[in-house]
Amino acid sequence: MAESTDVTPTGTPEGRPKQERGDRVTHAYRRLRELIVTGRLAPGSRIIETSVAGRLGVSRTPVRAALQRLQQEGYVVVTSPGQQSRMAVAPLTQEDAIELFGMVSAVEGLAAHGAAQRPERARQSVVQELRILNRDLLEASAADRRDVNRVFTLDERFHRKVVEAGAGPRLLALHDSFKPQSERYGRIYSSALIDEMASSVKEHEDVVCAIENSDPDGAEAAMRRNWTNASQRLADVIDTLGERGTW
Repeated sequence: MAESTDVTPTGTPEGRPKQERGDRVTHAYRRLRELIVTGRLAPGSRIIETSVAGRLGVSRTPVRAALQRLQQEGYVVVTSPGQQSRMAVAPLTQEDAIELFGMVSAVEGLAAHGAAQRPERARQSVVQELRILNRDLLEASAADRRDVNRVFTLDERFHRKVVEAGAGPRLLALHDSFKPQSERYGRIYSSALIDEMASSVKEHEDVVCAIENSDPDGAEAAMRRNWTNASQRLADVIDTLGERGTW
């Protein structure tokens, strides 16, 4: 009954078009996901609907809907099931990282396979862009005063370019649904991973060469190898620094 004052005789909240409520849910979902992925909502931290609603400038209703979606996607977890259930940002664990990196490896491997099958002219255009990104990544990771965020962003752009070049709409949607979860690990452990970036750059070049040579199987294998090695590099870092947000 507390929210009945917001409903007009037409049944539309606050007299606004129905689409606006959906927009508010989408806004809350995207903003919350961004805060979680970038670590501004730390792994394991408790989520209080009223606080989140105030931070985002929306009511609790779209926040609740956004949290339900984020729970389904694995970004948040219920820490005390029942009538007084509490939600928290999902922790970063080694087991979760292995699963996520394996999923990304499979999808991006298929995308690299597709990129290597593109027509010659389109393929060479992609190769040129990938080489520029990889060169910038190497320079940024080797700079005297390294910008960790720039290094991370360049690495993400390289992988996204491969996906956009070789994935169809279904594969793109699948990639969009869970790739940000793997980004959480990259961002939060980025300072410890940056010294390993030169190895990743070499692995990227193997992907580029296979795409350039129209070798779909080689491109897929190279991309999967990059993610397998990345998973091992991350596992070593987690062994050293520990999991984040576990209870």
